Amino acid sequence: MSARRLALLLGVTLSACAVGPNFKRPVAPTDAGYGAAPTQGATTAAPGVGGNAQRLVEGMDIPADWWRLFGSASLNQLIEQALKENPDVSAAQAALRQANELYAAQRATLFPSLQGGFSAQRAKNALGTIANPTSLPQANPYYNLYTAQLSVSYLPDVFGGQSRALEATKAQAEATRFQLEATYLTLSSNVVVTAVQEASLRAQITATERLLQLQQQLSATVTGQKGLGTASQLDLLSQQAAEAQTAATLPPLRKQLAQTRDALTALIGRLPAEEPTQTFRLEELTLPADVPVSIPSKLIEQRPDVRQAEANMHAASAAVGVAIADMLPQFAISAQTGSAALQISQLFTSYTGFWSAGASLTQTLFDAGALLHRKRAADAALDQAGAQYRAAVILACQNVADTLHALKADADTLVATVAAERAARSAFDIARQQRTLGSISTVALLNAEQTYRQAELAVVQARANRYADTAALFQALGGGWWNRPTGGSQ
Repeated sequence: MSARRLALLLGVTLSACAVGPNFKRPVAPTDAGYGAAPTQGATTAAPGVGGNAQRLVEGMDIPADWWRLFGSASLNQLIEQALKENPDVSAAQAALRQANELYAAQRATLFPSLQGGFSAQRAKNALGTIANPTSLPQANPYYNLYTAQLSVSYLPDVFGGQSRALEATKAQAEATRFQLEATYLTLSSNVVVTAVQEASLRAQITATERLLQLQQQLSATVTGQKGLGTASQLDLLSQQAAEAQTAATLPPLRKQLAQTRDALTALIGRLPAEEPTQTFRLEELTLPADVPVSIPSKLIEQRPDVRQAEANMHAASAAVGVAIADMLPQFAISAQTGSAALQISQLFTSYTGFWSAGASLTQTLFDAGALLHRKRAADAALDQAGAQYRAAVILACQNVADTLHALKADADTLVATVAAERAARSAFDIARQQRTLGSISTVALLNAEQTYRQAELAVVQARANRYADTAALFQALGGGWWNRPTGGSQ
């Protein structure tokens, strides 16, 4: 091939543009907020654990280790262990390594391929034929043939099909990276929520045990009153029934606590026999006073699932270009050189060398519409990826709106339940005194007991909800992965 022709071919290759759509990032939402969900101001405050007001700070950045805001060294230790040992994290990390290697392999298709070969052959000539294959007279029909050669092949990316394939592979690797970030975020959030659930169950068990002790004291009092004739057998049986009902609620709570501990053990990548030594109580957790709020246009940059959906959409867009390029002519350049000799020592000596060079162009003339249908399938896949991206954006905004509503409702609920618990406790104390004096019936006392128990448990659950929904807000906002040294940047 002449130098002029080679330069012309390289010029065509380098000047070619990739067919198919050029990917453009979807337009970010222009909404300034989340509808009726509050994005600024402070929640109401209530007395006691987890009752402090929370201030919504619009535009506040989120630390990578946001869980440290809960002020629990035990929680920090478990999350760090979970991020290191949970098998879901290991699987996501391996998937990312695989995606990066596939991208590197695809990138290699843009360069020529060079192969070396050596062959040794022993053969027998057909002496009875007109022409001797070796062109040499020889009495011995057996001979050896040694061949050493180099082969070069190159597929010029004239229409950009390989570039689009590389673009798709890179986008797939990016999607896998955000899948890993989503795994980190989900895992850390699950550990926080499970720890809060454990703390809530421990508080519910403590409250129930405390009420059971009071009921046992009342049962003893009613027994004494029955001996004195100031209480009936029905009063005693009613009080004992109430005590038994309270006692019956303890096993289910303890079962939930045991199962929660099992879940926490699994989250940190251990078997049930290796339960962690750390335990959690609500009074040992700090409710973050300042919580971030990100506007929708910022949110889609922060949410790993939205970024993953965007990368999937990018890959689908590039796949359309690959499908179009497959419908166009395919070019190939090949060359080889080497040496062939009857003895190894004669390789690469005079008159043993050979070479060849060539180029080819192929165009599919008939395939029953296979290439056309593949292109239409790629178009449909792009439409699907676009719809999935929009769904991810909607879900992300919904998650933030839900948690903002929840934070306000949780604070208001805690204020009301604390007030109800205090009133119920006072009413129960008065009822106990009045029942001791015989001025009210046992039924009235039992009603006061039941009201107090329900109010106390409601306070515990309301406190736990504030912690859990605060963690849910951090998760809904993306968790601050961009501030981690190994994380990506916006």
